[in-house]
Formats: sequence, structure tokens, C-alpha cells
Amino acid sequence: MSHMSRLTQGLHGEVAVPGDKSISHRALMIGGLAVGETAIHGLLEAGDVHRTAMAMSALGASVKRRDGGEYRVAGRGVGGLAEPSSVLDMGNSGTGVRLLLGLAAGHPFTSFFSGDASLSARPMQRVTAPLSRMGASFLGRSGGRLPLAVTGAPDPIPLVYELPVASAQVKSAVLLAGLNAPGATTVVEPRPTRDHTEIMLRKFGAEVVVEPLPEGGRAVTVTGQPELAASDITVPGDFSSAAFAIVASLIVPGSKLTLRRVGINPLRSGLLPTLREMGAEITVTTLNDGDGEALADLQVCASELRGTDVPPERAPAMIDEFPILAMAAACANGTTKLRGLGELRVKETDRLAAIARGLEACGVRVEQAGDDLTIRGKGRPPPGGAQIAVELDHRIAMAFLVLGMTTQEPVGIDDAAPIATSFPQFIEMMNGLGAKIERESAS
Repeated sequence: MSHMSRLTQGLHGEVAVPGDKSISHRALMIGGLAVGETAIHGLLEAGDVHRTAMAMSALGASVKRRDGGEYRVAGRGVGGLAEPSSVLDMGNSGTGVRLLLGLAAGHPFTSFFSGDASLSARPMQRVTAPLSRMGASFLGRSGGRLPLAVTGAPDPIPLVYELPVASAQVKSAVLLAGLNAPGATTVVEPRPTRDHTEIMLRKFGAEVVVEPLPEGGRAVTVTGQPELAASDITVPGDFSSAAFAIVASLIVPGSKLTLRRVGINPLRSGLLPTLREMGAEITVTTLNDGDGEALADLQVCASELRGTDVPPERAPAMIDEFPILAMAAACANGTTKLRGLGELRVKETDRLAAIARGLEACGVRVEQAGDDLTIRGKGRPPPGGAQIAVELDHRIAMAFLVLGMTTQEPVGIDDAAPIATSFPQFIEMMNGLGAKIERESAS
């Protein structure tokens, strides 16, 4: 299902991007551990979240969709999930599987996890190592890769775990497993990572303490065996999805877009200060707090961008936005340096290599050295004219479709299907704003 993106004359309009994927996963999981029925509004209806919903139902926390898009989760209480009768197929969802491994590790039964070809190549040892110390056992392929069997701890052991690499997924897996352990479970992170799990656990009634540490790290502690109470959750718009529309409106001349009710959690929205440093015209109108999450309307106008040096300590706050930031850098005037991107090598594909290959094919001068990427922009869009192999990576697919909106020659992608894992309406939404993305004929 290859698609082609062509030069557009400007993007205009007002949109609400789909619900936040990270928060949608957590609402389903933590709702499943609460007592009572949790109502979720604005849940992302995309492939990854659908997999988590099916898995939670298989674990005994029934998930039902009502008219109007409201979802209801029948919670089982902390420690109350049931052994699933079938394999939990997590598709392409790295967040879904890693967080659910944490949940499963805290329950005394055996469950089996599988995924698609991309997910099955991604490392799970970073999660299974701390969970094993809590009393769970795992059996999988080399490197701890899927398919994977987990037998949860009959008596989970509380843990103090120092993250070797800043990772919200690993942090969240340990905290979720710690819910069913007596006493305190603590994760020490070298740099702050997205804190959606901590915010939502507090909303449902858990005791979560966050202590800043010297040199910028944090210790996050959850008190185990809480009574979580069902709650109403409204999911904000996904900043990572909004990022594609933000950058598109910056690099397509004459564009002006308004994005409504976007989550701008500061540990998630590092792209905003980065784009501002590049000269982006973005107006942020803060809205009332959404369940502890920061919300805003964003107005974005086409801007002349300049290169910038992105500090590596900002990487955790924008790890999913580097593909689309690279497209902005390709159109900017001057050099942009992206540093410390080792985490991109273990995403849906080796995103660092995929960004570099794709940009070079579009006529951009790129230098890759270790975990660093240098992009040399010329103050105008690159020529384009390339066909990009997306390798089952939704963010690579959307990023290069955005670039094609401003290049003289079209930019194609070989497969648009992976976009459905996070943003099924992407092509329809962008075309509604003025983009020219079309399916290529078989010929």
C-alpha cells in the first residue's frame, strides 16, 4: 500500500489530533487494576491501543466500547487479574507489551506474549531483568525477545532499581509490578522520563513520591498494595501525533494551523523548545489541567527555520519526535546536530539509520557518527524524489510524507499500513488541511 506525498501550496484549518497513545495504554491498564468501572473518554482508537484493550479483557478486566467512543473498563482490583486462556498478541506495540509484562510479573500465573515481526526483533531484557529480581520468571528467544512466556511472582518482592538507560517504559513496568508487592518499590532514573504512569496512578489513589536527585535524576517510589478506585479519564490529544502537523505547517510556506487540546506534558514535549530555538512561530494557549496532564491549544505558522544543536539531555522528552524534527532540520538554514540517540536504534526499526538513509535519498547532506546525526540544511526544502522503505515504522512513514509536502519532487513510502498503529486518520486529516497524499497505483 504505497503512497506518494506531493508539493502543497499551504496547510490551513483547525483540528483535534487523536488521543494520546501513551496515556490510552495506561488508562486501560490502571483502570483494570482499580475497583469499579472506569470510563475513558477520547481513547486513541488505533492498532496499538486496541491490542492493549484485548489483552486487558483476556486478563479479566473487560473493556467495552459504548456509543460516542466512550470506553468502560471493569476493574479487578490490584492483584486481581486472571490467567489468560490464549496468547496475548501485542502486534507492533512496544509500550503495550513492556507495560503489560510489568502487570503480569506481579500476578501468580503464566501468560504468553507475541508480536509482529518488528516487535519480535525488539529487546525485552531491559524490562525482564528488573522484573526477574521481583520474583517473576521469563522464557523467550535469545535477547529475551518475543514470543515470551512470563510466570508472575506469587509474592512479588519490592525493589530499588536504578535504570541503566532513561526509559519510561522500563520505569512504568517496574512501578506496575510494584503495585502488587508489599512496601515501597523505587525506580531511580538518570534523567526524567515521561511521567504519565505516575500522574495516572495518583489519580486512581496510589501513593507515588518523586524525589529529585543530584545531577538531574529522579527517584520514583510507589507504595504497594493500594486500593485503587475507578475514575473518569479524559485522554488529551497526542503530542507525538500533533508533532507531524506542527512541523508540516512550519515547513510548508503559507501554512497556518490550530491544534486543539494537545497534551504538552513538559517531560514529553521537548520538541516545542527545540523548534522555538530554530525560529518556529508557535503560540501555546494553556487550558485547564486535564487529569493532572498539561493541556494546550497550539497555533502554528510557516516559519523560516535555522539549524540548532539539540542537547542530549533533552532526548528523553522528545524521543519519538526525532524523525519529524529531522524533516524540519532538512528544510532549515544551517546545521542541526542531534546527539545521544542510541535509543532510536531499538524502536520499531533502527530509526537513526532510517532517518539518515531517507534524507540522503531526498538530497539532504547527512552525517551519522555513532549515536549522533548531523543534518546540513540549506534554508530551502531538499529536492525529494525518493521512495522510502518504512520497515513497519509508523513514525518514519508519517515523517517522510510530511517532507514530501514541501519538496519539488514527490516523496513516496512503500507501505502506509503501519500508520494505523498510532494515527489511522493521519492521511485523511492532512489532506483535509490541504496536503496532497495519494495512494499509488500498482502500475
